[in-house]
Amino acid sequence: MAAHTRWTRLLEILGDQGHLDVLEAAEQLGCSPATVRRDLDELARQNLLTRTRGGAVVSTVAYDLPLRYKAARRADEKQRIAKAAAELVPSGSTVGINGGTTTSEVARELAVRPEPAGGGTALTVVTNAINIANELAVRPQVKIVVTGGVARPNSYELVGPLVDSVLRTLALDYTILGVDAVHPRFGAATHDESEAGANRALAECAGTVIVVADSSKLGRRAFAQVCETGAVSVLVTDRGAPEDVVEEFGALGVEVLRV
Repeated sequence: MAAHTRWTRLLEILGDQGHLDVLEAAEQLGCSPATVRRDLDELARQNLLTRTRGGAVVSTVAYDLPLRYKAARRADEKQRIAKAAAELVPSGSTVGINGGTTTSEVARELAVRPEPAGGGTALTVVTNAINIANELAVRPQVKIVVTGGVARPNSYELVGPLVDSVLRTLALDYTILGVDAVHPRFGAATHDESEAGANRALAECAGTVIVVADSSKLGRRAFAQVCETGAVSVLVTDRGAPEDVVEEFGALGVEVLRV
């Protein structure tokens, strides 16, 4: 198991349990206790956990994993979801994209579109994610618009009132939202209220809202609501989505694509 994958798994265990024992973690990960100790020391150096005698406890930043650690989780599903979501956006559209691992994959799918036959812009992308802006800025066929705001290190997203001040003057054809949870009754949500506010602003200025979420996020709730279920036009998820949850979304008028 690669180091990056072990670190992600260790942080997930800490997020679920709040504490971690070296010997138990070594058994779960199928590696030596010495390897786990080195991994915990490195994660403690990055301020992602607090070391204890024989293990570790959760620190204040471990609840919401940094984007670089989320990237390895359900990578195949996210790539399929991203491809399907990108296909919903016609050339020439103006599309909003928030931060996240799945939306970053969507941005990469959009970035490889060819230039129009006569040259010019294939898409206009409005984003509050500085990593997405960085990747798309070098694509001559994509016009990139970045909101203002204060950068949030965990997700590379810009948040705060500057985001609202930019977005309230814009009209988007589509917004593609990555979320931490999406529930038929409680809508789309994220762990952080400042991210939720910025993402809500992206949703409110779009004609069509597309939520991209792997099946592990369906039927779950998170702290801060981004938008109500009724604001979501399409939910793109993977084939592991529970049938009963999919039916609930469908009954509420949400088109669900399982890929």
